[in-house]
Amino acid sequence: MKKIVAVAFFAMTLIFSTEAEAQKFGGLDKSPADIATFPSSYKVSDKTVKVTYGRPQLKGRSMSELAPAGKVWRTGANEAPEITFYKDVNFGGKSVKAGTYALFTIPGSGEWTVVLNKNLNQWGAYSYDNSADVTRVSSKVSSDSESLEAFSIAFKEVEGGTHMVMGWGTTRVATPIMF
Repeated sequence: MKKIVAVAFFAMTLIFSTEAEAQKFGGLDKSPADIATFPSSYKVSDKTVKVTYGRPQLKGRSMSELAPAGKVWRTGANEAPEITFYKDVNFGGKSVKAGTYALFTIPGSGEWTVVLNKNLNQWGAYSYDNSADVTRVSSKVSSDSESLEAFSIAFKEVEGGTHMVMGWGTTRVATPIMF
């Protein structure tokens, strides 16, 4: 009898404590996270570079409102993106050691400054500290006839490496990564 009472008590405790501790989940993020890698094929596990970033939407706003020229931008939404190099690379003409870096940009009309910063886990660019910059490189801006509603990063294979291409609206910014 004592065992039945103990089991019943344990079962009731479990039921009520589960309800009291039920997890509440928020809604979907309006700027979802994405990952771009090179090589991009899921069949290739030996990656050279990976970028984890948030994908803001234009939603009728101009890119210049969301990523103003001449100001440090987090290069996406939410947390500053993180770029991981799995081997030493030449990033936009500068040598960069394998590792993970925060990725920032400074938009401009003809070129953007692309910044690798050693301070990780930053929300936006609010605590950006240029003394932690590992390197800054200039990247050319071009236009495309296709407009992208969501900010996107992709890699385009070139001889000896890849170009990290950032696109939003009709703006495209390509930074060479050679290895």
